[in-house]
Amino acid sequence: MPGAKAKAAKAPAGRPAKTLKPKPAKPAAKSRYDPIAPERVKDILNRLDERYPNVTCALHHTSAWELLIATILSAQCTDVMVNKVTPGLFQKYPTPQAMAAATPEQLEPDLRPTGFYRNKAKSVVGASRGIVEKFGGHVPDEMDKLLTLPGVARKTANVVLGSWFRQGVGVVVDTHVHRISRRLELTRADDPKNIEQDLMKVVPQPKWIEFSHQIIHHGRSLCIARRPKCAECPLENICHAADKTWSTVEIHKTAQP
Repeated sequence: MPGAKAKAAKAPAGRPAKTLKPKPAKPAAKSRYDPIAPERVKDILNRLDERYPNVTCALHHTSAWELLIATILSAQCTDVMVNKVTPGLFQKYPTPQAMAAATPEQLEPDLRPTGFYRNKAKSVVGASRGIVEKFGGHVPDEMDKLLTLPGVARKTANVVLGSWFRQGVGVVVDTHVHRISRRLELTRADDPKNIEQDLMKVVPQPKWIEFSHQIIHHGRSLCIARRPKCAECPLENICHAADKTWSTVEIHKTAQP
């Protein structure tokens, strides 16, 4: 006897048959954007290496002392102007001893083009006297000792230690590093000391010296404060800065210079 065919179940009278709808698939979870993820930081460093290989300090100098004085003078002044002033300055005062014997008033006319020349004159004379009296005429190669000199803060000490003594004990935070590290969301701090600490956490120590030089060159050539040349920037598609002049990626309001 052939098997009986199964009959389709009928809905009770007066009730429509239920239609089972497939449950909508859950959207894939978006990966959380992390601006200081090691992969992103490495990408930034690699692109800077390609664009600015073998960069060096832009301040002209032939000794640790000349670099120290030039860096003090570079505060609120362009390196170009400092490089115009220092040849004549070092011709008049070729050694720490010679500058230590001068008075700030004697240096003021030479330093006037760099701005804030009265304070800078006191700082460079004071630093020279400190080098002579405390360190036998030699610029010390230790952060703590450098910070005892008048006019020397961490930025100046990092420049000297990194560019002359090749000691990467910190990150130079000048106006370019301050601005661009915030644009790239590597820090949200505004104080140079806190910015340096943040950068030291995310940038590998062997890159501290070079990173600062590269960012400074980048700030002068492309990432200009008033109107950055975003269309020419090698970091454009991984930069979400709020003040971009051209962008292929989403803008982040918190990425403020």
